Amino acid sequence: MVESDAAEGLPLQRFRLDGKLVCITGGAGGIGAATAALMAAAGATVVVLDRDAAAADATAAGIAGTCEARALDVGDAAQVDEVLAAIAERHGRIDILVANAGINIRRTAMDCTLDDWNAVLAVNLTGVFLAARTAARHMPKAGGAVVVTASIMSFSGGGLYPNIAYTTSKGALVNLTRALAVEWAERGIRVNAVAPTWTRTAFIQPLLDSPELLDRLKALTPMRRLAEPEEVAHAMLFLASDAASMITGQTLAVDGGFLAQ
Repeated sequence: MVESDAAEGLPLQRFRLDGKLVCITGGAGGIGAATAALMAAAGATVVVLDRDAAAADATAAGIAGTCEARALDVGDAAQVDEVLAAIAERHGRIDILVANAGINIRRTAMDCTLDDWNAVLAVNLTGVFLAARTAARHMPKAGGAVVVTASIMSFSGGGLYPNIAYTTSKGALVNLTRALAVEWAERGIRVNAVAPTWTRTAFIQPLLDSPELLDRLKALTPMRRLAEPEEVAHAMLFLASDAASMITGQTLAVDGGFLAQ
């Protein structure tokens, strides 16, 4: 039977998201926008969520497929509840959440103020928790999926520069992913993360603008290049799809071999 299915190409259908409602935080640009476009192409109805409402609208308008946009600041707990509840009411449910919103304030431990620390953790860690918890409340009894954007810095103490709040927040996401996966397994909700390396997006534009830093980034990576947003989106799609139906609590590195060293 397996051979017959393979011959007909049916296993590839498990990568499709037809009939699924997908919410993507931080969806207006970079990895979020690439994931939105890919998941829409895979058949999903996609809601692009971003605190930059105009950018979210522009991204959604440029995606071929069923896509809409809403403003959302994941650091605002009341707003997370309100916006995701409105989406669930409009569409009947939320099937998949891609918790991608993130910020960065590059500081050493000695220079990082409490305000810096709290601002980064409010979005990168608490924002993921709030969005995941609220989305899960609106997932059908048959289950759903949450995919978190972690980082290679989830497993490393640093790269080119000290970045204490960001590195700490991304490290915590790995165990948040594990904890939610264990807690929600009985509900049929799978929770996984993707850990990208430096990815060619506006998020790291200051590094891209420096030939010296760019060369150093490439030298740190066995494959000697940065990731493209679409390459990270492919991992997001896999973990969100039925192709990953027995995978939960895992963090998939998309890093060109960085963590293998």
